[in-house]
Amino acid sequence: MPKRFIKRYLPDHRRIREHKHLRVFGTRLHDPNLWHLNRRSVAGAFAVGLFCAFLPIPMQMVVAAAAAIVFRVNLPVSVVLVWITNPLTMAPIFYFAYRLGAWVIGQPSQVVPAGFSFEQLLDGLGAVWFPLLLGCFLLGSVSAVVGYFGVRGLWRLYVIRQWRRKRRRSGEQ
Repeated sequence: MPKRFIKRYLPDHRRIREHKHLRVFGTRLHDPNLWHLNRRSVAGAFAVGLFCAFLPIPMQMVVAAAAAIVFRVNLPVSVVLVWITNPLTMAPIFYFAYRLGAWVIGQPSQVVPAGFSFEQLLDGLGAVWFPLLLGCFLLGSVSAVVGYFGVRGLWRLYVIRQWRRKRRRSGEQ
């Protein structure tokens, strides 16, 4: 993966350090490993970010930042990947996670009635929380593993192609 391509889309690390929700991490944000763009750091950041994207909780970005600090992987990539679940994609992703969890435990899926209300949501939450959490955990784990090994593999292929191009160019001269 080219570093210039990734750097183009990432926010500046000074802006991230000054973010109001990330100030709680203090000087831990000054660890250079959190800002390096290399195969290990970006692959780990993909795993952290993709796993945290499927957590059905608010403030996923803070959880992703904390996990990036603990695992010493690229913090901006981890935080940006959380936005896979945004207000537009959250409902279908979490519905799929619920259906997956219900399928895994062999529980029939709950049908949403036509006259949907907040009270019905709270009443039905007891029946859907375990399949939802299980499905989110499974989706997060699988996407983290696929993201980690996918980035490592693609990065390696890119480096090999660059070496071969360089060798061809030096052989032509």
